[in-house]
Amino acid sequence: MHKVRVVVANRPRLMREVVLATLADQADIEVVGEIQNENEITETVERVRPDFLIIAQEEPEVRPGICGFLLGRYPELKILAIAPEKNVTTCYWAFVDMRSKRFQSSEENLLGILRNASALSKSSPAVDDKRNCVN
Repeated sequence: MHKVRVVVANRPRLMREVVLATLADQADIEVVGEIQNENEITETVERVRPDFLIIAQEEPEVRPGICGFLLGRYPELKILAIAPEKNVTTCYWAFVDMRSKRFQSSEENLLGILRNASALSKSSPAVDDKRNCVN
């Protein structure tokens, strides 16, 4: 059985202890790290590669700054941000939007794609350019 690997980095200490007590008796969840100092979050996530990071969030309407950095670096990570004063928990995760476009194999198309890669990122994912496609 795969256990969900969790790092708990809540502050204040009382909130962190409540989260740890909640997770303690769960057979399918393993706490692989406990962080008391927020400066240790990035290093700990790098070292233990958890499935989830649980952090404190002061304002539920504002995404914690560390989320963008961590999810950009570790897109498989999910972050639970708990705002205890508001009784709200927000889950943040990354979503990779993968797109594709098929072209007829030719030297001209290969070089055109390499030289104009930025044009690919501007194309709509729902629209497939049929002009050079192989069916």
